[in-house]
Amino acid sequence: MDEIVFWLLPLLMALLVGILCPVMGTLLVTQRRVLQANLISHAVLPGLAVSVAFGFDPAVGGIISGILGSLLAERLQRSSKLNEEAVINTVLAGFLGLGVLLIPLLGLRLDLEALLFGDLLTVGWLDICRVLVACLAVALLLGTRYRQLVYLGVDPEGAAAAGLPVRGLRLAMSAVTAAVIVSAMAAVGVILVIGLLCAPVLPGLRRVKSLRAAMVQAAVVGLALSGGGFLLALPLNLPPGPLIGVACVVLLCPLARRST
Repeated sequence: MDEIVFWLLPLLMALLVGILCPVMGTLLVTQRRVLQANLISHAVLPGLAVSVAFGFDPAVGGIISGILGSLLAERLQRSSKLNEEAVINTVLAGFLGLGVLLIPLLGLRLDLEALLFGDLLTVGWLDICRVLVACLAVALLLGTRYRQLVYLGVDPEGAAAAGLPVRGLRLAMSAVTAAVIVSAMAAVGVILVIGLLCAPVLPGLRRVKSLRAAMVQAAVVGLALSGGGFLLALPLNLPPGPLIGVACVVLLCPLARRST
């Protein structure tokens, strides 16, 4: 019985993350915020390190650190009019470097490989609870701001002209994105999570007629990717997180053949 529970908990985690990440990823892709999400996925590391050092929940520190990285990048873009991609990638590298430096400076003993690339076989009920909280945050964001987010994704300038709280919406998206990334770190890590946020969204995005339909379709694909990757990793004796990341790339290969 204990052995069955041991395998069921990681499988449950894989399935939950496989649904959650593509749903949030659909919103990020349609809002053209994927690069910002990539920044957040790297910017959570300093907050995780500080939280562990002072005995706080790492999820809280990771979310705060991710939001700070996102806010810093947006502030630099607005104040200096620098190239958006250049600013985001520079802040990304800086926060990631800071996180790596804090680990020895604070005398921490962290499994950096598991943190960056995930380790499904070590998940516990606390990790499941974090994913459920992130699911609740996504549901709350979509339930209260769905129409505004659709408008913002279709016509950002029109949304601003119409008086929508564009900055507030983007800040809320950054906070929820950070929560999703931190909750998924036990499954696929804070680096590989970007693949699960994006890959399930892309194959059928042009065929759907609404944001809801795109989210449902992406969730189904993500469920198959994450659950299938985990079940395939077991007999092959491979780490599930990196295998899921590779599966995300394989999923997109047929799209390249169609476009040629």
